[in-house]
Amino acid sequence: MAAPLLDSIDLQILAALQRDGRMTNVDLAAEVGLTAPPCLRRVRALEQRGVIRGYHAALDPIVLGYGISVFALVSLRSQAESDLRAFEEHVATLPSVRECHMLNGEIDFILKVVAEDLQAFQNFLTSSLTTAPNVASVKTSLTIRTSKDEPGVPIPDRG
Repeated sequence: MAAPLLDSIDLQILAALQRDGRMTNVDLAAEVGLTAPPCLRRVRALEQRGVIRGYHAALDPIVLGYGISVFALVSLRSQAESDLRAFEEHVATLPSVRECHMLNGEIDFILKVVAEDLQAFQNFLTSSLTTAPNVASVKTSLTIRTSKDEPGVPIPDRG
């Protein structure tokens, strides 16, 4: 899919909002060299075009009691579209699963799962994931350390 046509000011707006989604429109306008009204129009247009999908707060999982994160590599017995969608629908109901990506190759899905501790993850694994319909196998890797966790995508500097 081709990237939407964006000029250098749009890219500056995206980079600034990705860095700090709470910045005021006045601050954003000053940063990108516009006055507030045209800057707000550009932001709204980027939202309407779906370039900006939403805004969120970056939460600290440790502070909120989620002491571990695990990547689960899931293989299904069948890769029929209906089975893939059924798995995705099941995963969508599991709050501990924070990300779900379908892959090509031997593994069908990779999930990022958070849990309070190893026992909570083990309970999740045996009661919610390995028992899901069509799951053939699940391989897990516990995250030891996260050295980079950047949301969004790289924004090219065309300024």
